[in-house]
Amino acid sequence: MTPSTFLDQAEIEVRSGKGGNGMMHFRREKFEARGGPDGGDGGRGGNIVFRVDTNLRTLYSLRNKQTLAADDGKHGGRAKRSGKSGADLVVLVPPGTLIYDASKSDLLADLTEIDQEAIICEGGRGGRGNVHFANSRNRAPRIAEKGEPPTERSLRLELKLIADVGIVGVPNAGKSTFLAVVTNAKPKIANYPFTTLEPNLGVAALDDDTSLVLADIPGLIEGASQGLGLGHDFLRHVQRTRVLIHLLDGMAEDPIADYAQTNTELSLFDPDLANKIQILGLNKMDMPEVQAKSAALQSYFADLDIELHSLSGLTGENSRQILGLALTALEESTETAHEEVPVYKPESDPREYHVEREDEGWRLHGESIERAAAMTYWDLDQSVRRFQRILDRLGVNDLLKQEGIVAGETVFIGEYALEWEE
Repeated sequence: MTPSTFLDQAEIEVRSGKGGNGMMHFRREKFEARGGPDGGDGGRGGNIVFRVDTNLRTLYSLRNKQTLAADDGKHGGRAKRSGKSGADLVVLVPPGTLIYDASKSDLLADLTEIDQEAIICEGGRGGRGNVHFANSRNRAPRIAEKGEPPTERSLRLELKLIADVGIVGVPNAGKSTFLAVVTNAKPKIANYPFTTLEPNLGVAALDDDTSLVLADIPGLIEGASQGLGLGHDFLRHVQRTRVLIHLLDGMAEDPIADYAQTNTELSLFDPDLANKIQILGLNKMDMPEVQAKSAALQSYFADLDIELHSLSGLTGENSRQILGLALTALEESTETAHEEVPVYKPESDPREYHVEREDEGWRLHGESIERAAAMTYWDLDQSVRRFQRILDRLGVNDLLKQEGIVAGETVFIGEYALEWEE
């Protein structure tokens, strides 16, 4: 593994600096055997500070660092001399880094802006020297404070790429080729699935004053929303983008089923992903086979009020036009480039579900299941089979059997009614 390898998660231990001890000491001078107290204060311990560095794009530098510690504060000295404060430990991370308390899963910081900082562990306060404890009743206090203990935390870091536009689609749809043509990125490109195992970023300059940051998101396989393959690792990066360019592989056996699969996996992972603006493109128009079926695909999506744009990532045909559409979508979006990119935190697990017995059959309740049903193309056998596999993976079929369903009974999912078969 090289330092350029994309690493989007890291777990580390951090410890702030301990505060220095305050000193108990009395002034002693030649002609004053019993001088007053003059013990100095301990210095403050160093903080653990995370700072955004735009030169970084991975968490690789933290991969092998098990524990990071700031400097302890120095002890107080005689003659009221305070100890030196411990140096802060500054940890540099790429923009888009989320910092969680690993033990509680609480989000501590969402670092997105240039040079943005977050103090994750504050250094311990320095202890007070005995000079602070003198009063009219006790002019020679033999007391001082030790420094405050350090703060220790187990952290989980996640990196979500920050880009204006995400390029999504099934494996081998030509996303990396498209990114390479329209930007200065140099992703790995080959004619086989899963060439891209890490998201790639590129900047596309539309004119002297306008540019877009694009992220090539690795191909989504069926079951990615349940974590199959590298599903969760890939999908979290889509959350950071504001517009999606959805590329269909024109050479695929069934581009319509691929379209359904990608959108289903996006929506199952996070309901908000389904609301993102999509620019749909039929890729590989340089191939005669794709040109031959282009009209039928255009007609199919037109019936769904979806505009399908033709392009070739290899030759660059219509690639600039696709970027222009993405820019227009960004400008028309209610979000702006200056708003903080949201972190989606569903209040409940969208994959939870339950069944109810009704007079006419069984009612299946569940956010993900109802959403998957609504996104299934019931006139396509592959889509129906994929929906059945989703029910199997989520354990729905087993639950219905446990509840006593029999063949021929009706199962209602949202507005859809399905006949149960063994």
